[in-house]
Amino acid sequence: MKQIKITQTKSTIKRLEKQKRTIAALGLGRPNYFKVLPDNPQTRGMVEVVKHLVKVEEVPA
Repeated sequence: MKQIKITQTKSTIKRLEKQKRTIAALGLGRPNYFKVLPDNPQTRGMVEVVKHLVKVEEVPA
C-alpha cells in the first residue's frame, strides 16, 4: 500500500479548533514533526483540512 509522509510546517496557534483537532488526529503537534501514514481517502481528507499547515510527500515503496 502506498504511504505518504506528512510534515507539520506551521503552528496551530490562532487556528480554528477543527484544524487543531485534525493536526492531533494526524499524530502531529509541533512544527517539524512528521508521520508516515497510509495514502487513503480518510488521510487525504484530513490533509485537505490543514493543507496550509503541512507538507505532504510520497514515500517510495
